[in-house]
Amino acid sequence: MYSKELNERNPLRLFEHSIHGGLGPGNIGVVVARHGIGKTAFLVGIALDEAMRGRKTVHVSLDKTVDHMREFYDEIFMDLAHSAQLEDLASARLEMERNRMIHTYTGKSFTIPKLRHSINFLKEYAHFDAACVIVEGFDFDRATMEDMEAFQQLAVDFNVEMWMSAVTHRGAPNDHGIPAPLAKLDSAIAVIVQMTDESGGVHLSLLKDHNNPDVAKLTLALDPNTMLLVKK
Repeated sequence: MYSKELNERNPLRLFEHSIHGGLGPGNIGVVVARHGIGKTAFLVGIALDEAMRGRKTVHVSLDKTVDHMREFYDEIFMDLAHSAQLEDLASARLEMERNRMIHTYTGKSFTIPKLRHSINFLKEYAHFDAACVIVEGFDFDRATMEDMEAFQQLAVDFNVEMWMSAVTHRGAPNDHGIPAPLAKLDSAIAVIVQMTDESGGVHLSLLKDHNNPDVAKLTLALDPNTMLLVKK
């Protein structure tokens, strides 16, 4: 199978259809789950899909090293390639690496202005014009609406889709079904996806779809063996 055909058959196409065409530039999407459920795998899957469409992604991690993230990408890419019997593996891998940039911030050194500077530097001096920015490890427990508005403004200014991850907690969701810690911030978030560990794998549910009152039911899951997105 060629990369283009693999891209067209990717379950993310079904996900995009469920949220009326995708997240969209200038918007924030958040995947929320307990620790260890597969949030990173879901976000890496988005980045790999972007790469195979020739679109660039900046993947920012606040709690993992660059080497750890590269290993994660390599593992999921190889599982994807083998499951799809991808032809010309070397070229596809090179394309993936060219279209993905990993940044890490250690010791609580992350700030939104630093992220803005990094993205601008990549665009102006490295000619790496991102279409998607992924931010993992941001502490939503301490996040304010001002933080989310700053992230949203960054997404607008650079015309990127921004995906983030959040760790959910026990407790009742708000009136819109949004769990903590996102409940107080959901007005600044366009799309919210929840991952839950159920029998047969990790299941995905759509909690918010832009401003659409009727949220679609997702028929997607994360395979626990390959950590790839699959149709249920």
